[in-house]
This record gives sequence, C-alpha cells and structure tokens, in this order.
Amino acid sequence: MGGTNQSSVSEFLLLGLSRQPQQRQQLLFLVFLIMYLATVLGNLLIILAISTDSRLHTPMYFFLSNLSFVDVCFSSTSVPKVLANHILGSQTISFSGCLTQMYFLCMFADIDNFLLAVMAYDRFVAICHPLHYTTKMTHQLCAFLVVGSWVVANLNALLYTLLMTRLSFCGDNIIPHFFCDVTPLLKLSCSDTHLNELMILTEGAVVMVAPFVCILISYFHITCAVLRVSSPRGGWKAFSTCGSHLAVVCLFYGTIISLYFNPSSSHSAGSDMAAAMMYTVVTPMLNPFIYSLRNRDMKGALRKVLTMKFPSKQ
Repeated sequence: MGGTNQSSVSEFLLLGLSRQPQQRQQLLFLVFLIMYLATVLGNLLIILAISTDSRLHTPMYFFLSNLSFVDVCFSSTSVPKVLANHILGSQTISFSGCLTQMYFLCMFADIDNFLLAVMAYDRFVAICHPLHYTTKMTHQLCAFLVVGSWVVANLNALLYTLLMTRLSFCGDNIIPHFFCDVTPLLKLSCSDTHLNELMILTEGAVVMVAPFVCILISYFHITCAVLRVSSPRGGWKAFSTCGSHLAVVCLFYGTIISLYFNPSSSHSAGSDMAAAMMYTVVTPMLNPFIYSLRNRDMKGALRKVLTMKFPSKQ
C-alpha cells in the first residue's frame, strides 16, 4: 500500500455527527444506540427462531437467516465506531481503519443486494412453478447462491479498496460523514479519481443493477401468475408472501440509487448522510419487523423462542 499511495494523511476525522449542536448530538447518539440494539436483537431473534423451528428449514427462511446475519454485520461495521467516537470525544479513524471499514461496508451492501435477488428468485419459483419447487430449490443450489454472493461481494469490495489505495490524500482529512464511504473519500483525494468514478458507474452499476433487474423480472412473472389465478383470494394470498420482500427491496434500492448513482454535483453532506443512515442503520433494523409481523409461521417461531424455558441448574 505504501509503495503506490503517497498519502500524507495518516488518519481521517469523521465529523458527520459532531457538526451538529451538542444537544442534537446527544439525541443522535441515543437514536443510533437504540436502532443498533434493535437491529442486533431483532436479527439475532430471526436467526434463532429459524434455526430452532424445523418448519422453517426451507429455502426462503434459509435466505432470510443469511440476510439477518449480514444485516447485523452491516450495521456493526459503522455504528459501533460512531458510538465509541461520541463516548470518547474523538472523531479520528486511521487511514488503514478507514479503508477496512469501507471494504466491509461495500462487501455487506453487495451481499444484501445479491440476497434480495436470490429471495426474489425463490418467490418466483414458489409461485410460478410450485410443483417443481423442491426439485429446483435444492440444498446444493441454495448453498451455491449464498456462497456465490459472498465470493462476488468480496471481490467487488476488494476492487474498490485497491483502487482507493492508489489515490493520494495530501491535506484535507475531514469526512463530513459518520463512516468511511467511497464518495466522501474520493472528494478528499488530491489525485485523479476518474478511474474510481468510472468503476462506480460501470462495474458498480452492473453489480447493483443486475440483481435489481432480476428482481423486477421475477416480480413481473409473479404478477402475471397471480393475475391468472381464478380465485382473487388465492391470488392475493400468493402475492402477500412477497409483500415483505418488496418493502425491503424498495427501501434498500431507493437509498442506494439516490446516494451512489446521482451526479456528484447533486450531492450534499446532509442528504448523503441521511441516505447512508437509511440503508446502513434503518433498513437492517426494519428487516426483522417487516419479515416477521406479516408472517404467521415466523411469529409462531418467535413466540416459541421468547417463551423458551431453560432447565434450571440443580
């Protein structure tokens, strides 16, 4: 890293929250803490409920448990650092720590993206080809889709990180954000960033848009299949299983597209931070509620977990 990067900056200052008035900082710290605890607790309950209830050992819930695990990791990449900085009264993060945080944020965002597409495909097979569901969605295919998501996401995040190491950071080290994101770092660089920006708009767009297109195609076929159902109640019941997934898709892709695929001139620190907070903190927190509140099987499994009695030690 040192041979290719002539940066004189050894650390960055994450001033996303510290630029707020003191009273608002306290409020934001409390909001971040509550949302992070809700994210960890909610997603871990989802994982525990799925793993302990044999009725939920199906592809749909297998993908959901993986999504919950990734959401915990996603939030844990940025929020604990925000909370620690506030408690310690320090906004610094080392240069290597900043790149490491960026790497894991990119990786977990990509895995979220791929898993949402995989879950859409699972719903497509379940609704459009119900008689062949068990033969199509085999354990081997499910494992391959999840492992493939991790591998591609890691390679994509590694590419962004290696491209960032070739840049120089000469003086300004203030990031008006609460974590090390690609866009704020590119603005601080004093070297040519055209290659990085080109990769975001090409390779990054493919990684993000391709799963999104797969989701749209899946739901187009699902909608056509539902409309062909003679019973309105049966059609609604079939489509209602996709409602939770659609809500998460809209929330996730709406913020991602507004944050990364708008012209750089249209970005402002406030809007960028609000959008980033939506997909790094709010969406992972809402996922367990969205997927469990409208799902009778999931609510039953969660009820069992919450009322579980552990044997007392004699």
